[in-house]
Amino acid sequence: MSLAYLGLGSNQGSRREHLARAVRALGSLPGCRLVAVSDLYETAYQGPGRQEHYLNACLALETELSPHELLQRGQQLEREAGRPAGSHMLPRPLDVDLLLLDQRRVEEEDLQIPHPRLTQRRFVLEPLCDLDPELVIPGETRPVRVLARSQELRRQPVHHRASGAWWREASA
Repeated sequence: MSLAYLGLGSNQGSRREHLARAVRALGSLPGCRLVAVSDLYETAYQGPGRQEHYLNACLALETELSPHELLQRGQQLEREAGRPAGSHMLPRPLDVDLLLLDQRRVEEEDLQIPHPRLTQRRFVLEPLCDLDPELVIPGETRPVRVLARSQELRRQPVHHRASGAWWREASA
């Protein structure tokens, strides 16, 4: 079994519901076991143009799936939630990113692990801190709790929205 960390985001539709469904679906995949789910955070969109705020969370998943199988399952969940193809910088009901898989490094055209912008995104690092504040990302020397509170990232506002089993409380 490998330990995977996935990032979830939504800024369209019933954001909390989209994230909760994704948590439950990922945790029920064959060969997977949900280990932990972070608290829920809200952040402003950080790209060109104007969009609604995102809800973000991370989860830890024990898995027998390969990195590509996890990527494909995440993309399938995005499509099922209604994410249009080619919507990289557009509003979307669900975004699923494979952030880490053990201490592996993958550099392929369609998949990079660790996620290439992981250390630049407080909205991902804060939820990762909920799961394991001492987690060290491959290629880094400082744990995520230190990275999340760096001077540069402190300018990225992240607002705590829900603790505990928020993903169970959302309607099924």
